[in-house]
Amino acid sequence: MAVTFPDHPDLIGGYAPLQIESDTASLRIEGEIPRDLNGSFYRNGPNPQFAPRGDYHWFGGDGMIHAFHVENGKVSHLNRWARTIKWDMENEANESLFTIFNPTQNDPRVAGVTTNGVANTNIVWHGGKLLALAESNAPFELDPISLESKGSWDFDDKLQGPMTAHPKIDPETGEMLFFGYNAGGIISEKMSFHVVDKEGNLTRSEFFDAPYAAMVHDFIATKDHVIFPIMPLTGSMDRAMRGAPVYAWEPDKGSYIGIMPRSGTAENIRWFKGDPAYVFHFMNAHTDGDTVICDVCEYDEAPFFPHADGSKPNPLKSRAKLKRWTFDLSGTTDDYIVEILDDSISEFPRLDDRFAGLKYRHGYFACNTLSDPVGRGYNALAHIDHNTGTIKRYEMSNEFSSSEPVFVPKKSSAAEGEGYLMANVYDATTDTSHLLILDAENIEQGPIGKAMLEHRVPFGFHGNWRPL
Repeated sequence: MAVTFPDHPDLIGGYAPLQIESDTASLRIEGEIPRDLNGSFYRNGPNPQFAPRGDYHWFGGDGMIHAFHVENGKVSHLNRWARTIKWDMENEANESLFTIFNPTQNDPRVAGVTTNGVANTNIVWHGGKLLALAESNAPFELDPISLESKGSWDFDDKLQGPMTAHPKIDPETGEMLFFGYNAGGIISEKMSFHVVDKEGNLTRSEFFDAPYAAMVHDFIATKDHVIFPIMPLTGSMDRAMRGAPVYAWEPDKGSYIGIMPRSGTAENIRWFKGDPAYVFHFMNAHTDGDTVICDVCEYDEAPFFPHADGSKPNPLKSRAKLKRWTFDLSGTTDDYIVEILDDSISEFPRLDDRFAGLKYRHGYFACNTLSDPVGRGYNALAHIDHNTGTIKRYEMSNEFSSSEPVFVPKKSSAAEGEGYLMANVYDATTDTSHLLILDAENIEQGPIGKAMLEHRVPFGFHGNWRPL
């Protein structure tokens, strides 16, 4: 029986939950799928099973993973929910039982139940494991071919606390670096930092206190440094107990950017201070002598969340732009330089991951080039050449919305930027989605090929590629 969802902006149109798990052995192809593109493209995003309890937030839907298996010019597709503790209990009850941000609003039947999250934000391949990630819990493992749920993975009981949805993989060592916020319990200043070797063994863990309790969605690392952004999307249990927003925008607290030498410890973190702003995602960063350079999609104020007084965010300030932060580690001040790299509404920045943490030339991001943007969709994908400042775009009409672009090299030895850009695109005129493949060096020329679905992939968050 079909589930009826409320008329909520995050539950209609391209956000509308997909109520089926499907398998399609061979998708219809438009154009051509490159023969040297062989592997699996995964996408993750929120897809609630049932109508929410109370107000819905996009970040709170059950994780649903989509896998596009690509081989010899053909593409198959399947999608599966991550069968977390929450998903299993709600599936048995045939209704929603949990809320995402305020457990005081949970159904009394699940009082005291400890869940393993929603596994709805990112999906990464590392150490021979496919891990679905959400920032409040340990990773959730799935089979890379069938997407069968295997359950939580805590690195053989070594992981304490949550894991970010945005780990960074060092292209030279194969190590996976990650952090956790609220590492001292629900809404706390305590944060953690961890390192996992290329085989998947947790080798380093340490804890430190941030300047204040905040939602810290992403971080970035260079070959020599780790950068932690503490920005004023604050968490407050006091607000929650008063029925006010658990997470809210408090610009008076300002921004703190902590830079830690990878050869040092948390005691060596140096805190820089800046104007209030918010970053969900980093493109990349690198260290050049005594200078650290970070490329980010920065908002003037955090979207999706209210101000601390309950008022709504300013939509004109809740649009990110691609910017560059520059830190002088040899200086005596705690400020840093911010400059705009592109004026378009931008998000979901990526790069050729073989250059993660290193000096790099090519970056990619989703953006909106329409004079009157509708909703939160992105009608274009962009390629920025950091050496020249040139930006090329593949633009679509208002009826199409693209996901985060993912770069795939043509081969392991290919030059930086020589490869393909992959994304899911939603077509509002047909309520269907397709897998888009562009030549990463010439995205403005349009698709090389498309793999067409007969249903939508709901707007989600992140994806990654697993080569064969």
